[in-house]
Amino acid sequence: MNLWFTEHHTPHVRFSIQVDRQIYSAQSEFQRIDIFESEEFGRFLTLDGYMMLTEKDEFIYHEMMVHVPMCVHKDVRDVLVIGGGDGGTVRELLRYGKIRRIDLVEIDALVVEACGKYLPQTAAGLRDPRVSIHYEDGLKFVRHAHDAYDLILVDSTDPFGPGEGLFTKEFYGNCCKALREDGIMVNQHESPFYAADAEAMQRAHKRIALSFPICRVYQAHIPTYPSGHWLFGFASKRYAPVLGVDWARWKALKIPTRYYNTKLHAGAFALPTYVEEMLRHVEG
Repeated sequence: MNLWFTEHHTPHVRFSIQVDRQIYSAQSEFQRIDIFESEEFGRFLTLDGYMMLTEKDEFIYHEMMVHVPMCVHKDVRDVLVIGGGDGGTVRELLRYGKIRRIDLVEIDALVVEACGKYLPQTAAGLRDPRVSIHYEDGLKFVRHAHDAYDLILVDSTDPFGPGEGLFTKEFYGNCCKALREDGIMVNQHESPFYAADAEAMQRAHKRIALSFPICRVYQAHIPTYPSGHWLFGFASKRYAPVLGVDWARWKALKIPTRYYNTKLHAGAFALPTYVEEMLRHVEG
């Protein structure tokens, strides 16, 4: 019998992976959580039927989420991760010995539990003593943080359901307040390719630009995400993401990566013309 997981990228486009077996399924207070096993992508996690990560390509997303700002900022000590209950973002952060504290705010404890059991490739670092897990709404958590973090990583789901509040003007403004004077925020920024995703991307970019003096977008190729063309938002109070970056400093750390490197970092901010036009349209 052939079993397939299928995600609707648009009403007219579907993405499917042949599944060997389903190894976990649960309905939490917030969402449906499923973990499947496949020949091509290994184990993969879906929330409410939407792809979150696969063992085969998750390194691309997590490396680009983490190493871009870590290369730019010279002295990250305290980090806030909002979402990211699978642990992949935390895993990449823990490669840096200077980091002393990571607060992970995940609304759904069942996601952390399931990933810890069935996706140890991403979740193993969540037991590190530098990591504190807070099972709270990220929107509410960040309201009470002021001048507390060097880096905020918004590793959220899509802008509906449990993750909807993490795409609001209020949320981005509170993130700005929670950062120190040279702080950086990076968020997953959706895809520019399909119309509905592009509209969500533009809304997020417009709201971030209202709160941060430096606001840029960069890209990566992630095969299992809609269209494969994925964006990240880079927002900062002080640092430009390419100009003036000390590339040699990051290289000297000898951080092991499979996707990220400093040349790719610089090139990731060179966007296709149609994406530049979308961003200019909302920047005003």
